Amino acid sequence: MSERTKTAVALAVVAGLTLTTAAQADAGARLGHGALAIPVQGGVALLDPATLRVDARTAAGTVVLSEGAREPLGAPGSMSVHNGTYSWSYPGRGLTASASARDGRLVVDLRASADGDLSWPVTGTDRAASAVQFPRGEGLSVPLADPWWNGQLGGTDPVRLQDLSMPFWGYTLGSVGAGYVVPTDLGTSLRFVSTAGRLHTVTYHHFAAAGAAVGYTVAFSITDGAPVAPALDYRRWLASHGQLGSLEQKIRANPAVGKLIGAFHAYLWGDGRSAGAVRQMQQLGLGRMWLGYDSDDSPMPADAVRAAKDAGYLVGPYDSWDNAQDPATADTPAARWPSPVWPQACVENAQGQPETGFGGRGCYVSSQALADAEPAHHYLAGRVAATAANGADSYFLDVDATGELFRDHSAAHPMTEAQDRANRLSRMAKLSGRFVLGSESAGAWANQVLAFSHGSSTPAADGLWAAERDKGTWGTYWPSTRPGFFFKPATISADLAKAMFDPRYRVPLYETVLHDSVISLDRWELPLDKLPAQRVTRILLAMLYNTPLNLALDRQALTEEGPELASLQRFFADLQAGAGTKAMTGFRTLSGDGRVQQTTFGDHALVVTANFGSTAFQGLPGGCVSAGQPGRPVRRLCPKAA
Repeated sequence: MSERTKTAVALAVVAGLTLTTAAQADAGARLGHGALAIPVQGGVALLDPATLRVDARTAAGTVVLSEGAREPLGAPGSMSVHNGTYSWSYPGRGLTASASARDGRLVVDLRASADGDLSWPVTGTDRAASAVQFPRGEGLSVPLADPWWNGQLGGTDPVRLQDLSMPFWGYTLGSVGAGYVVPTDLGTSLRFVSTAGRLHTVTYHHFAAAGAAVGYTVAFSITDGAPVAPALDYRRWLASHGQLGSLEQKIRANPAVGKLIGAFHAYLWGDGRSAGAVRQMQQLGLGRMWLGYDSDDSPMPADAVRAAKDAGYLVGPYDSWDNAQDPATADTPAARWPSPVWPQACVENAQGQPETGFGGRGCYVSSQALADAEPAHHYLAGRVAATAANGADSYFLDVDATGELFRDHSAAHPMTEAQDRANRLSRMAKLSGRFVLGSESAGAWANQVLAFSHGSSTPAADGLWAAERDKGTWGTYWPSTRPGFFFKPATISADLAKAMFDPRYRVPLYETVLHDSVISLDRWELPLDKLPAQRVTRILLAMLYNTPLNLALDRQALTEEGPELASLQRFFADLQAGAGTKAMTGFRTLSGDGRVQQTTFGDHALVVTANFGSTAFQGLPGGCVSAGQPGRPVRRLCPKAA
C-alpha cells in the first residue's frame, strides 16, 4: 500500500468512514457515516459522498464550500482508494465519482452512463459569504446582500459557463474565500438565486452522451478572499495545464504582434479608410494604432493599407465565418460563400432544419462542414486571400472565440459542441501564423491562439441588447459611411450603467488571468464616444487595467476628437512600454467607498491608481489616474468629460 493510500485511509477514518484495513480500502470498502477529509492548500476539504456537500476547515474556522446536490443521489456504492484518489458510484443515478487533492485543490470528477442532469455545486450559502466574483466580461464582484443586485441577478435565467469569459467563480467568506473552476464548461450553467435577500449560486450540468458532455469536473480552492483571488487560482490552473499563452512568446513568433503594445484600436468608416486619414492620425501624434474596417462593399484600399503599415500601424479586416446567406440576396459580403456552402454547409438542428443565422437571416455555418471541405475546395484559404488582398497584416475573426458553439445534427457533417470548439481553435491557430489575430469576446480557452479580443472587457448586461435594438435611440447602420450605430451618442439607463460600469463592482478578473496573454478591449459597438456619460469612467478603467480604448473614426471624428485621443494614447503607450506584456499581479481598493483602486503589473514594474470619485484622495483628484514606475516621476491623467 502506498504512503498516499495510507494517508487517505487514515484521514477517512478520522472523518468517520468505515475503512478498516488497507485491503478493504483498495478493494472497495462500504461507506460509513461521515465525510472524506482531503488536505488542500489552506486547510482540509470535507466531502460527504452521500450528498456531495463540501465544507472546508481553515485557520479561520469551518466554511461551507457547497451544499449537497439538489437532486437525491441515492445510496453510494462501495468505495475504493488508490494513490490518494477516492472512487465510488451512485448506482441509482448511473454516476461514478472520484475525489482527490490536485495542485492544492479538491477536484471532484463525475461521469454518467446516460443522459441526465445534476444541480451541484450549490455555492455561497455560508453566512460568512459577503460577495461573489464572476467573469462577466472583465469581471464583477457583487455584494450578496445588496437589494439592487438581488433584483438584477436573482431568479434570472442560468448563464452558460461557456458564455462567461472564463469558467470559474468565487466568493469572499470573511478572512478566507472560495474559488471554483469547471474545466468541463460545455453543458454547465450557473444560476443566481435570491433567498431571504441574499444571493447564492446553483450550478447545473447536463450529462449528454451524444454531445460529448458525459464528464463533469469541479475544482474547489480555499483562497485569501480577495476579489481577484478566484482569478489568480484559475490562472494557476491554466498554467499548470499548459493552457496559458504569452504575449512575449507571440511577439517572438510574429514580431508584428508587438505593434499592439501601446496601440489604441479603431474601426474606420467612410473617408476614415483613406491614406489621407492615416496621415491625419500621424500628424495628430497617434503613435500606435490598430485599424480595422467592416466587411462591407468598401474595404480599405491598398494605398491606405500601405500608408498605415508605413506609419507602423496594424491594419486588418473584420470577417465572420459563422453565417451564410443566399449569395443573390445576402446583405453583407461576410455571408456570401461559394456554392454549395449555402445551403449545404448549414448547421442542422435536431429536426433536420437549418439553424437560422444571426439576425434571423440565412443560417449558421458548420465549422465541421468547412473543415471537411477545406482540403479539396479551400473555401477558407480563398476567403482569407481575397479579404487580405489589400496587404492587411491583421485579421479580426468575429464569433470564433466566443461561447457560441453548435451541435450539428446533419448526417453529412455531424458535430458536437466540443468538436466545434476544436475546429475553431484549429482555424484560428492557422490564421495566427500569418496575421495578428483577434476575435470577439474571447473565452480563456482561445487565449493561446489570439493576440487581442474585442468585447472581453465589457460586462454586457441583458439591458444592453434591448438598448441596441432601439434604433431611434441607439442609431442604425445608415449612412454606411458614418453609421449611427457606432457614431451616434447614446444614453443608457441608470440600472444598465450601474450593472456595467460602476467601478465599485468592477474587478479585473480577465486581466488578472490573461493580461500577459491577450489584449482585451470593449465591444466594437461601444467605442469610447458612444456613451458620453460613461466616458471618464471608461478611460480610467482602461488605464487602471492597462488595456486599450476602442474607437470609431472617420476624418470628422479625427478633426473633432483627434488631439484629445492623441493625448490619451501617449499616456497609455507610456504605461504599456513598461508593462504591456507583464502579468497583472495586484488589485486592491484604497478607499472605503471602493472608488479609489490600484493595480500592479509584474514585479512592481507599473503601479496605477485611479480615483473614480469626485473628491481628492491622498493628493489624487477625482476623475484622475496616476502611474508610477521605478526610477520615474509619477505621471497623471485627468481626462475631460464629454
